[in-house]
Amino acid sequence: MHQTLSETARPPKAAPAPQRGSSPAVPAAGPRWRPGWTRAAGVALGVYAGAAALHLFALVLLDKPGGPGLMDRLVAWDGGLYVSIAEDGYPKGFTYGPDGELTGNTLAFFPLYPLLVRAVAATTGMGAATAAVVTAHLCCASALFAVLRLMTRLYGSRTATITVILLAAAQPMAVVFFMGYSEALFLALAAATLLAAHRQAWISAGISALLSGLTRPAALAVVLAVAVAAVLHMKREARLAARPLIAVALACLGTPVYLLWVGNRLGRLDGWFVVQEAGWGTAWDNGAATLDFLATAALEEAGWVPVSTALLLIALTVATAMTWQRRQATWPPLLVYGTAMLVITLGQSNFYHSKLRLLIPTLLFLVPAARALARANRRTAITVLTGATLFGCWYGAHMVTVWRYAI
Repeated sequence: MHQTLSETARPPKAAPAPQRGSSPAVPAAGPRWRPGWTRAAGVALGVYAGAAALHLFALVLLDKPGGPGLMDRLVAWDGGLYVSIAEDGYPKGFTYGPDGELTGNTLAFFPLYPLLVRAVAATTGMGAATAAVVTAHLCCASALFAVLRLMTRLYGSRTATITVILLAAAQPMAVVFFMGYSEALFLALAAATLLAAHRQAWISAGISALLSGLTRPAALAVVLAVAVAAVLHMKREARLAARPLIAVALACLGTPVYLLWVGNRLGRLDGWFVVQEAGWGTAWDNGAATLDFLATAALEEAGWVPVSTALLLIALTVATAMTWQRRQATWPPLLVYGTAMLVITLGQSNFYHSKLRLLIPTLLFLVPAARALARANRRTAITVLTGATLFGCWYGAHMVTVWRYAI
């Protein structure tokens, strides 16, 4: 996930109560902290604590004797690179291998998360690795709070609670929210942006979107969501309005600022893209690599990891398509944000085994399942959520400890 998220104070007896999931008007005066905040904070912290405990337990359980250990698992791969940025900063130029070939380096990683890690380390005296994990956990708890508030406004408290359980515990690779990665921070900022836009707190939305653009390049999805929210607002008002336009302008700044900084550091405007492709093979290919992977997983002999990844990617795509079939029931900025996240992830040539991790902040594909479970009876909902949570925690831990390339 930062701005005022309060609901209306209790109305006079003669006034009707707000409808569930509606956007009540903010009163002119009254306490800034209200029961809705207290409940949301309690639910978000409860889900966070439960999900964190289950994911960490699964990691410990699946880690083989003599293995790297829990902390090393939590800062594996990209986590270690974020730690190195927090400790030593960015390199001053391109890097090359022993054969003289261009290699990737940490300039590919956006700066906000490692800056926060450095700040936590400096404030608490922790080592950078510990600070990276603590920062991710704080961001995860904040993200769940923002998502819960957003989904409550859109669909009601029952659907919102189920959504955050699916988000933090059940979806495959949700374990990354609790590791030294930037996904939790990105989700927190994206959810804060959507929540602020829904409340028409335009400057807060713009600032949150700007910060998301300094966290991950997928912030393009957040920018598009802000733009759609602004256009819809001005269309309803039948006039141009300064604050929505300022929000869009702010949202557009984050990622270009970092890309230009990297370009200046490397002496070429496309420097970030060159580093990214050299190190991780990431480039826009209109989904050709994803389609090739899906065909290979379906038609050739493959292990269960590629097959399960392919099936899950297809399932997430189908769930996203379901929200478009019922788009009248989905807030357009959320629809655009989630769809753009999916398109950005599937349209690139990066490692297929990273795609599930890149999609965990998407939110949108969780909506059909959350709404269906909200309509189900209590026993059915609890049974399904328990089974999904056990699968999600096991799947993520297995990928991190047994099949070590999944993130």
